[in-house]
Amino acid sequence: MKKFKILLLTTACLLSGWISSAQTGKIKGKITDSNGQAVEAATISLPQLKKGTVSDGLGHYELSGIPYGTWKLEVSFLGFSTYKTDLIVKSGEMEHAVVLSGESSAQLGEVVISGTMKEVSRLESPVPVEVYTSKFFKTNPTPSIFDALQNVNGVRPQLNCNVCNTGDIHINGLEGPYTMVLIDGMPIVSGLSTVYGLSGIPQSLIERVEIVKGPASTLYGSEAVGGLINIITKKPGNAPLFSADVFGTSWGEVNADLAGKFRAGKKAQPLSGVNYFSYQNGIDKNKDGFTDVTLQSRISVFNKWNFDRKDNRLFSLAGRYIYEDRWGGEMNWTKKYRGGEEVYGESIYTSRWELFGTYQLPLREKIIFQFSANGHNQNSFYGNTPYMADQYIGFSQLTWFKTSGKHDLLTGLTYRYTYYDDNTPATAEAGNADKNKPAHTNLPGIFVQDEITLNDNNKLLLGIRYDYNSLHGSILTPRINYKWSSPNRNNVLRLSFGNGYRVANVFTEDHAALTGAREVVFEEALKPETSWNGNINFVKKIVAGNAFIGLDASVFYTYFTNKIIPDYDTDPNKIMYANLDGHAVSKGISLNIDMLFPNGLKVLAGATAMDVYNTEEGEKRRQLFAEKFTGVWNIGYTFGNTGLTIDYTGNLYGPMRLPLLSDTDPRREYSPWWSIQNIQLTKRIGRKVEIYGGVKNLLNWTPNRGTPFIIARANDPFDKNVQFDSGGQAMATPDNPYGLTFDPSYVYGPNQGIRGFLGCRYTLSR
Repeated sequence: MKKFKILLLTTACLLSGWISSAQTGKIKGKITDSNGQAVEAATISLPQLKKGTVSDGLGHYELSGIPYGTWKLEVSFLGFSTYKTDLIVKSGEMEHAVVLSGESSAQLGEVVISGTMKEVSRLESPVPVEVYTSKFFKTNPTPSIFDALQNVNGVRPQLNCNVCNTGDIHINGLEGPYTMVLIDGMPIVSGLSTVYGLSGIPQSLIERVEIVKGPASTLYGSEAVGGLINIITKKPGNAPLFSADVFGTSWGEVNADLAGKFRAGKKAQPLSGVNYFSYQNGIDKNKDGFTDVTLQSRISVFNKWNFDRKDNRLFSLAGRYIYEDRWGGEMNWTKKYRGGEEVYGESIYTSRWELFGTYQLPLREKIIFQFSANGHNQNSFYGNTPYMADQYIGFSQLTWFKTSGKHDLLTGLTYRYTYYDDNTPATAEAGNADKNKPAHTNLPGIFVQDEITLNDNNKLLLGIRYDYNSLHGSILTPRINYKWSSPNRNNVLRLSFGNGYRVANVFTEDHAALTGAREVVFEEALKPETSWNGNINFVKKIVAGNAFIGLDASVFYTYFTNKIIPDYDTDPNKIMYANLDGHAVSKGISLNIDMLFPNGLKVLAGATAMDVYNTEEGEKRRQLFAEKFTGVWNIGYTFGNTGLTIDYTGNLYGPMRLPLLSDTDPRREYSPWWSIQNIQLTKRIGRKVEIYGGVKNLLNWTPNRGTPFIIARANDPFDKNVQFDSGGQAMATPDNPYGLTFDPSYVYGPNQGIRGFLGCRYTLSR
């Protein structure tokens, strides 16, 4: 603790060492093509200042904090020639509209990223970051960002329960708790909300999604072990006056996204959004007596405010509230059976609020204060097993950005407080299981990062973070990144090496600990998980006439110590938790290909081959629910100037190991190869309206194909007719020939088959 106090004082001294800086201004405007159509996701940059941004869905852009002077502005987008001009910044704010024309010189569009916790162009970042705009997700519309990520290479939404359909996000085969989810750079979705927090984010307010694969704990702390997903919302000033996106499916699903802004004085710019989703049509196509898809009602309200301040300093506030009522179970279940033993159902009421903001201090140095707070209440019954939990998290962060010669410095102080209480052994007092003892966790930290520009083609990033966990003590996480680019920027090589860590909470992160008939057993006090990761990333741009090809390849290797892996195999009636007495590995290679042709054809495809396993006492065992291969594609074609576009999207997954209850369990230990494919037609009508529709799951694939059953003992969910031997093992009987107990954890893909969808988008710009 003494070392931490010294570091704290040192940083405080640094933050107080302010020096004079020049006045700054703001540049904003709109990017359009020669026909006056807005250009989304165009890259706008000031190369001399290493500043950049990306145009939103209406073509608007904004660059702030620009020192007075003359600067070269560059705008690029696939399919157009790069626009270049000199701009004289000499006032607080200036407008500059850009019209793109001509054929592309086949330069890869650069986009703004925050993998280094500061806005830079993707090309200049030493950290490999993948960026997906809202336009990418419109090619396969979904009711939540959780489902939308299914077409991102190396990222897979994983269902964890056949009954309540909760899930998490896997990155490169690592489970959801290893992925940190941020909204506008703030840690919002974590802990108890990992399962539900990705639902209900109004997609009409999402500008882009940034994904970092590999540890990011040096900047973001605990949970950023496998990677992070940063959801960037639109700036109120650049958002449309009103937008609506409503669609429904032939299964009876209805989803509505509404967003709008209004005036609140001269200096305040508010933006509001609402998401509503409803599915109330119980369907049982696999004839097991249980709902194939969870019935649910969800409402989410989002509000964001930006405030104009002197010298274009930042000040924004945002909040979100979500309420969800979901249930799955036997087809004749109703709420009167909630928590009882007559009819099986899993019913979850979720109530959650979030508040986060950014404030730039009124000082001459760039010092930014950020904060977030959230509260999550969950009222659940898994059959007759209650799970009642409350969690409150407060987070604050003070960062100081400083450029000195070739050094781009970032220093930060962070503090995170977590309150957690539930009705499980996780918060029971030691030696007295009947007495509750809520967990209070304090996590102060400090980090320093130095991005060194060695020359025009080489960059080196060094970073280190120190955290003090009130339960586990000191945690140190370093990282190093190197970037080389060819003089023409057509080739970029990045090397990364870093450390990640995570403090686990089984009941908030592993749904299997709450559902089914297995007993949860903790074999020891769980220690924080740690990992070391190495990554090699190579990006190449190829010009072939008027066509463009972009290649993005990565090789990754992550080595875990102290990993917590639930043991389903030792005892079929138990889930046993302990730190691994050995090591675990996630390694593989991935490739993304972007192709753009002058006739309007666009192809985005990717594939990842990986091996995820753990080794204990010399025995290597493949990790559950980790596929060895995944592939995704997104093929789009626009028919001339007709306003008609066709999109064909899909994914392909290789076999993954699944949890069996015993050697006599007749279900397959490994899943088959499977694929979900979709097709969509979109017709633009004028500048305000889009009509879209198509078919999801064209192959009508569901996981029950070739399997005798998915849910074990679905006819006896309370194990009333199961006979056990003296050792507690289920016995084979005429009524139970395989000696199984009720278990819905054998799940690897969605149970929802082929269905049609139809939707409409309306946008009012001004």
